[in-house]
Amino acid sequence: MVIVFVLVALAVVAVVVGLHHYVWRRLVRDTTRAPGAARRAGTALFVAGPLLMVAALVAERSGAPFWLQRALAWPGFLWMALALYLLLTTVAMEPVRWWAGRRRGSVASASLVPAGAPEQAPAVTAPAATDTVVAAPVVAPEPQDFSRRLFVSRVAGGVVAGVAVGTVGWGTYGVLRGPRVKRVTVPLAKLPRAAHGYRIAVVSDIHLGPVLGRDFAQRVVDTVNSTQPDLIAVVGDLVDGSVKNLGPAAAPLAGLKARHGSFFVTGNHEYFSGAAQWVEEVRTLGLRPLENARTEMPYFDLAGVNDLAGASEGQGPDFARALDGRDPARACVLLAHQPVQIHEAVRHAVDLQLSGHTHGGQLWPGNLIAAAANPTVAGLDRYGDTQLYVSRGAGAWGPPTRVDAPSDVTVIELASMNA
Repeated sequence: MVIVFVLVALAVVAVVVGLHHYVWRRLVRDTTRAPGAARRAGTALFVAGPLLMVAALVAERSGAPFWLQRALAWPGFLWMALALYLLLTTVAMEPVRWWAGRRRGSVASASLVPAGAPEQAPAVTAPAATDTVVAAPVVAPEPQDFSRRLFVSRVAGGVVAGVAVGTVGWGTYGVLRGPRVKRVTVPLAKLPRAAHGYRIAVVSDIHLGPVLGRDFAQRVVDTVNSTQPDLIAVVGDLVDGSVKNLGPAAAPLAGLKARHGSFFVTGNHEYFSGAAQWVEEVRTLGLRPLENARTEMPYFDLAGVNDLAGASEGQGPDFARALDGRDPARACVLLAHQPVQIHEAVRHAVDLQLSGHTHGGQLWPGNLIAAAANPTVAGLDRYGDTQLYVSRGAGAWGPPTRVDAPSDVTVIELASMNA
């Protein structure tokens, strides 16, 4: 098992190094005339960037001192996003380089023969007896041709850098300004008329950690409270770190306000951070954890199951414990972090499952990868008689950046079919 892990790790490192080398060639080597200050600076950036990225990941996962995690997180995780879009944009520019190269070659060929000149066979001269064989001189590329190549490379490199930096900058601003409110109406057949218009604020994937801290948590709380919900559902991945390091960052959650309270279920990242201690911490902040449990609300049953990652600690999801024995005439809303848990929800006749986990892909084209691993990446979907809503989440993991997957706090407005 250890050997397999080492081989996989080496393969990943080889791919990362190879891709960085490819982008370095296009953006640094091909845009500089010769080794010098500019090339050395660009090379240093392409060496430091991936090293900081790996260091940031290792520091977070290994529980390194929090000050070190914070120092590495910003440059390391931002480089992760920047490297992705440098690579994608560089690949997208290859047809332009190819076209410019073909055009350059056509112009060069045409310039060798004057227009209208007849083709002539080269004259062959027999060497004299005393002639010695002399190697043909190496013809250096014409200065004009070299300058044209350099110009094309610099223009392409400028476009790549501009697009990548602009994309990451805008995507980071979108996260740091806080989530936007999204409103979705969900009709439930078993919901009584008195509950028509009942509002549930769904908050997922806040990911408080070395990048997103107390100020961000306060921004999320303010956004949620502005919707004046009847109930608040925090559906996992609240944190990336211990209570010791992130307790102060999570403190603003005590300010969440809803008529029927705030509820919490674990996500996979809680089990990387000490799920038991966070369950107790959110309880002190006024949130009610639903650990494979159910409670009767005025108009429907609200249930919650642990995340799948808890199975490794003997604390995995237990749908039977959470859902068996309930009144089948009452509507049931289930909080479950991962969308893949929908299949168990269908088997237990849940009316609506609220999830997160996917981030909507977070960084395009990550949505394609997310779609391969999840039944629904974002939005409302139906599986038999069970509806599933997946939030894109309020924060971000790794790079504090989102591209084509804006963060949100979703207000689910329940609708009675009898209203």
